[in-house]
Amino acid sequence: MHRAAHTAFCDWPQFVRPAMIRQSLKCTGCLQNSTRAYSVVPAPRDSEEKEMMHRMLRVDHAGEYGANRIYAGQMAVLGRSRQYQMWDQEKKHLSKFNEILAENRVRPTALLPLWNLAGFVLGASTALLGKEGAMACTVAVEESISEHYNSQIRALMESDPERYTELLQLIKEFRDDEMDHHDTGLEHDAESLPGYWLLKNAIQLGCKAAIYVSQRV
Repeated sequence: MHRAAHTAFCDWPQFVRPAMIRQSLKCTGCLQNSTRAYSVVPAPRDSEEKEMMHRMLRVDHAGEYGANRIYAGQMAVLGRSRQYQMWDQEKKHLSKFNEILAENRVRPTALLPLWNLAGFVLGASTALLGKEGAMACTVAVEESISEHYNSQIRALMESDPERYTELLQLIKEFRDDEMDHHDTGLEHDAESLPGYWLLKNAIQLGCKAAIYVSQRV
């Protein structure tokens, strides 16, 4: 049978044989690609890189989770408003990080129950100050998250930008969304709130503390 198959192949014209081989290899490559497990995070090379990635992903997930709870609190007070569109984007961010954590077996922060309550209370309490209060909260939180994403982008670029291409693209996309939310808050009179700078600084101090703790716990 093997000899017959070999003879049959040899009977094909010379110009056809290379084309058949290329097509066969192409199909094999397609099959391999279709079965590859997809993730934006490369497999860690050692325990040090694994720990770095886990800390990074854990705090990003915690930040998006907290932002979702803040918007939930604001919506509970204000009802359907401009916050609804921004919250919809935050839901997509959180969903993506849920997926990434599961793919890479990253433990979320143990403080999620605290961020659940604290985020909702912060969102609702600032919304009670009116639309300007909710927007002031949005400016403070989104500015903190954007700065944190920027620090991660710098770290990954300094480390190995080609290795982290897909992760960098994702973080940059989410950073740009957060900056859009920040700018929306300013456009909708956030700075007109009495005591705006005091409130903003207090919220951002809390965000820095939450980032620090979420990386480690």
